[in-house]
Amino acid sequence: MIAAPYAATIFYTTQVAEDLCRFLVDSTNGHMARAYIVNSGSEAMEAAVKLARQYFLEKSMPEPHRTRYISRRQSYHGITLGALAVGGHATRRAKFEPLLTKNVSQVSPCYAYRGKHDRETDEEYVARLIAELDDEFQRVGPDTVCAFVAEPIVGAALGCVPCLPGYFSAVREVCDRYGALLIMDEVMCGMGRTGTLHAWEQEGVAPDIQTIGKCLGGGYQPIAVVLASHKVIDVIRKGTSVFVHGHTFQGHPTCCAAALEVQKIIQEGNLLDNVKNMGRLLEKLLTDRLSQHPNVGDIRGRGLFWGIELVADKKTKAPLPRADQTAIVLCEKGLEEPYSIGVYPAGGTAEDGIRGDVIIISPAFTVTADEIGDVVSRVTRLIQDHFHA
Repeated sequence: MIAAPYAATIFYTTQVAEDLCRFLVDSTNGHMARAYIVNSGSEAMEAAVKLARQYFLEKSMPEPHRTRYISRRQSYHGITLGALAVGGHATRRAKFEPLLTKNVSQVSPCYAYRGKHDRETDEEYVARLIAELDDEFQRVGPDTVCAFVAEPIVGAALGCVPCLPGYFSAVREVCDRYGALLIMDEVMCGMGRTGTLHAWEQEGVAPDIQTIGKCLGGGYQPIAVVLASHKVIDVIRKGTSVFVHGHTFQGHPTCCAAALEVQKIIQEGNLLDNVKNMGRLLEKLLTDRLSQHPNVGDIRGRGLFWGIELVADKKTKAPLPRADQTAIVLCEKGLEEPYSIGVYPAGGTAEDGIRGDVIIISPAFTVTADEIGDVVSRVTRLIQDHFHA
């Protein structure tokens, strides 16, 4: 902060912004070519949606008929109108539905707890989901789709739901078959939260466009980024060489400096190893303490990103009454003594996309084993006291 240069970043650059972009591109092991800095996850998704459209307009053989997007039900990709439109979060969409674009359709999420049939194997379930996605491409016209949009690990809408093995490699094949792009939203699950810097690394599939946010700056400054692959950037470079988008304060040097320092601390402190190790401990302790609770339906997650789905009936998986607002109540109650624990409320996990309660636990990357034990004890007491009352 001793010297923080600023000039409108649409026209000028700063060294720290370039250093951050170089770090992020290098972190993808050659999969991404450029980084585009914005101020929030919603802005990043808005930019990603527009970049996908521009890609098809600037190809050597333009495809202006590609105007559609396919995403998944019970998904959330941001609160601005474009980002909200590609999401499938019923509650957050409801009041603004008349304003949302109608060129987005949704397929089922990869959500084994509620979506997989009895006696259906993981492989059969994935195959069924991919067939549904392929059918949706056919229904809307495969040459009309710009991109398929998904989170590698679903955050706010479903509460820390990882996909099953093979899902994203099959999604990639469908997108490639029909010439559509794959956009991965890692605003919530990326930048180390699940044990690797990029969540897609654990799927073995790289997207064409990726968004990152929350753990990029660690909360010290507002910042998010869009990463674009060589395929996308090569087309834009050979076309107008300009992405038709921009924000006044994007790439602000103070924000870039904070994010770069956070990432250096993660790297130099080997904190990704801690995320993996403490994540395994968190999984074990949550399972040991809560898996038999009659109102805990599912415990799922990866790294330091875990969700506890709460139900009215463990056997039938019946959701709790919506009027009870259980996740929100637990979030508010958790801040009080004797719990003093922060949990994040997620909702809409049931088939109607409205009912269903999950609380999310996402400790700091620096958390210790003793602190993990303390977190689990407090969350366990919070849940037990709530349902006992």
